[in-house]
Amino acid sequence: MAVRPDEEAVADLEEFLEPRRDALPEGWRWAASEQWHVTLAFADDVDEWRVEELVERVGDAVAHRAAPALAVAGGGAFPHPDGAKVLWADLAGDAGDLTDLSAVTRQAATRAGVRVDGQAFRPHLTVARSARPAQATSWVRLLDAYAGPDWLADEVEVVASHLGEGPRGRPRHEVLASLPLRVED
Repeated sequence: MAVRPDEEAVADLEEFLEPRRDALPEGWRWAASEQWHVTLAFADDVDEWRVEELVERVGDAVAHRAAPALAVAGGGAFPHPDGAKVLWADLAGDAGDLTDLSAVTRQAATRAGVRVDGQAFRPHLTVARSARPAQATSWVRLLDAYAGPDWLADEVEVVASHLGEGPRGRPRHEVLASLPLRVED
């Protein structure tokens, strides 16, 4: 389950990163912007016969939750800047509401009989990956200088990832359902 930044937010971050793309050190690869998303809950393997119930339970769980106003701002690295394998953009605004959305989507998945990843939730957009741990302090500083436009996360997507089926052997993401959040006037 995930939320995606809107087109304006994606375009703004792409414009910020574009002149820096060629400077990414060897061993790193940029994440495709069409795949940028904030993972709320991750389930490694879901039996096909459970998908319908998963979608129904997640839809019920998020239907009355307010759509958070967010912005991409700042950044970081996993597990840490001195030995990074993931470079990510941070979120500002109602990012705390994403923690709540993560909790309710995880609970809904569990009620549907789906096992979810137990990692602590850290809302972020993965922008680059490295095969081996690498120094990324300067890239984290660069991302810390970024502040993008506000956007409204008005739906939660249930997404299936098909590893190795996308362009250049990357994952292909298939949206199984788009579930609306409450938009306040």
